[in-house]
This record gives sequence, C-alpha cells and structure tokens, in this order.
Amino acid sequence: MLAGFIHGVMNTDNMAVSGETIDYGPCAFMDEFDPQTVFSSIDYHGRYSYDNQSRIAQWNLARFAETLLPLLHAEQEKALALAEAAIQDFPDIFQRCWMTGMRKKLGLFGEEAEDGLLIEALLTLMHKHQADYTNSFRALSTSYLPENSLFKDDAFAAWQTQWRARLSRQCESLQASFDLMRANNPAVLPRNHRVEEALAAASDDGDYTVLGRLLAAVSEPYADLPEYAAYRTPPAACERVHQTFCGT
Repeated sequence: MLAGFIHGVMNTDNMAVSGETIDYGPCAFMDEFDPQTVFSSIDYHGRYSYDNQSRIAQWNLARFAETLLPLLHAEQEKALALAEAAIQDFPDIFQRCWMTGMRKKLGLFGEEAEDGLLIEALLTLMHKHQADYTNSFRALSTSYLPENSLFKDDAFAAWQTQWRARLSRQCESLQASFDLMRANNPAVLPRNHRVEEALAAASDDGDYTVLGRLLAAVSEPYADLPEYAAYRTPPAACERVHQTFCGT
C-alpha cells in the first residue's frame, strides 16, 4: 500500500496468515492518487478499494479466527473473547506500520505527535490535484520540484514549510532524509499501461522484448536510471487502464 498497490480481489483465500496478500489477478498500482481507486472489473461497490484494504484484511482475519474457536478454548464465550481481543488489535498494528512506512517516505526520523496530520495533509493535496502517487513522493527528495498544479498550489507551499520545519528538528541531516526517501519511494514500478503493453506484445505478436525491458526497469525500482526514464511517465489519457481482470 505504501507503493500505491491495490490487490483487487482480497478475498479470505487470497491472504496469508502472515498478512501478505497472495493469488494476484486484477492487481494494479495507482497512477493518480485517489484512496477510493478500484481496478477489478468485478468490484462494483469498492469493497477492495485502495483505502479499504486494511479493513478487509481485518475482516479476513476475523473469518479465519472463527474457524479456530474450538482450538482456542473449550467454552465458546471464552474462545470468542480471545479471538475478538486479538482481532481488535489489528487497526493499531496496521496504523503503526503505516506510519512507520510513511515517515520513511517523507524522510522523517523519530516520531512527533503531529506526523499523522502532516502525512494526511499531503495526501489530501495529492488527491485534490489528481497528482501521480509515485512521482509526487519521489519528487520531494529532489532539488527542483516539477511544474505541476500540486507543487504550484499555495497550500502545498504552506505544507512544505511545515515539512521542512519538521525535518529541521531532527538530528539527522537533510541529505540523510533525502537518502531515506529515495530508498523508500520507488522511481519505477510496473505501471498498468506498461503491463498491458507488454502483455499485448507477447500475446498478440509473440514479442517478449517489451516484457524484458519492463522487467529490467522494475528490477531496479529505486535506481532512477536514465535509460528507464520512459517508465516513470504516467499514462496519457488514451493509455489509462481503468479495469483489470482475474487471470491476467
């Protein structure tokens, strides 16, 4: 999720007890940031939207816990209490992991009480401007921000002032923060239109070179190498993938 990933059909049989999702079919990465993004062609009501994935993970674990009740305690009420206590811990555990990852994406060392508000403010601005999720985070660790509506917004300038003030309170240098950000914000990922391009070339023309180039690019996602610059570009309007399908 920190990389903008959406599983697509996160059913109970598509999640391991470790918390990892498996059995990928209609999965995809967000281009423009929108927490309600859905790609799966069969998800009509947003059950598996990007923002709903943590709640679905908890729901899946609750269904798994139900199958374990006879093993937890001989008395059903006590078994239920044990299961519920464990499941109720999930939101806090998830939030801690989420905050840890987002702090790294913004180059934040340590913890401050207002970090959550700082993160949410940026995501809100990204949503408002339909900003590219991957490129926006990556750009923050560069010397010059791109000329787009997000970074030209006065509200972003105010946010950036708060962010820089937060960085300045750290013992670590600004360069250390940028290094942390570049290690946690990929420059390249398998964007949906590039995946479709590779699949079409392979299935329609028997051409696997397109797939080979894509695999080479995503094998070094944090390297930001010039030869893979084209893979950092968001899709044009005619290239956007709005639906993905099981079995792809």
